[in-house]
Amino acid sequence: MVDFAGRDIISVKDFTKEELTYPFALTREFKKRVQAHEGLDLLKGYVLCSLFYEPSTRTRLSFESAMQRLGGGVLTVAEAKRTTSAAKGESLADAVQVMEKYADVILLRHPEVGAAQVAADAASAPVINGGDGAGEHAPQTFSELFTINEEKGTIDRLEITLMGDLKHARVMRSLAMGLSRFDIKLNLVSPESLRMDPEIVGMFEKGKVVELTNLDDVLPTTDVLYLCRIQKERFASEAEYEALRGTYRVDNSLLSKAKKDITIMHPLPRMDELDPEVDSHPGAAYFRQAADLLYNRMALLALILGKA
Repeated sequence: MVDFAGRDIISVKDFTKEELTYPFALTREFKKRVQAHEGLDLLKGYVLCSLFYEPSTRTRLSFESAMQRLGGGVLTVAEAKRTTSAAKGESLADAVQVMEKYADVILLRHPEVGAAQVAADAASAPVINGGDGAGEHAPQTFSELFTINEEKGTIDRLEITLMGDLKHARVMRSLAMGLSRFDIKLNLVSPESLRMDPEIVGMFEKGKVVELTNLDDVLPTTDVLYLCRIQKERFASEAEYEALRGTYRVDNSLLSKAKKDITIMHPLPRMDELDPEVDSHPGAAYFRQAADLLYNRMALLALILGKA
């Protein structure tokens, strides 16, 4: 039996294939109800605290919108390094122990790998990892898997290509971990210096994952192309970033070599790796993907708070 009540969402490693797909049905139900503008009070009386030590648009706003659409309340702490007692030296462990006195679930984004686990160990309220440096973004994977399933009708038996900064992009790291639970072929396209963590590659069966530098080698057989920007904020120097910026660029000319029904995904924000002309491509799913964040996060919150 799958039970999310009171559970932290820190790492994709903590979830089975059944658990990763369990919220799909509830996500679809909330999607229908939101699109019909139905009012919901499932989480009336509950409060989400968004505790963000790094900038965010989609993660913070999608979770806050999800909580509000379910009738709950929201406490927002943006730029926590500057606007909270962290500026005075307060530890993360102390901060979350205070926040849980005011809220029922804590959504955390922090620049340090492992920070979400530190928070979860300190708090008795559920903690959701909204990104810990170049570590993970576990809740994103729940939503990405939902989008892939909605776009393709399945996840198993697909050929999926992840392209870009596979070393630093936490959404890519978490998604690869999640995809290791499925029967897929995975292509990892990146510069040599930005390859995926070998530990994550090792989660796949032999022959199920291929690492390469050239998208052309796998584009004609790819069912889902998921790309991301080069993570400028993770580099030690501007020169190091500039040397890799623009390594890959997807436009309609490139996609003419792809399957007609290819699905193109991107976590956003995009830089120069994805040409805006691709927006008109029928397989461009990234704005649908952004919408799915809301519906899936409604499902996760309802499940974590034991109301679904």
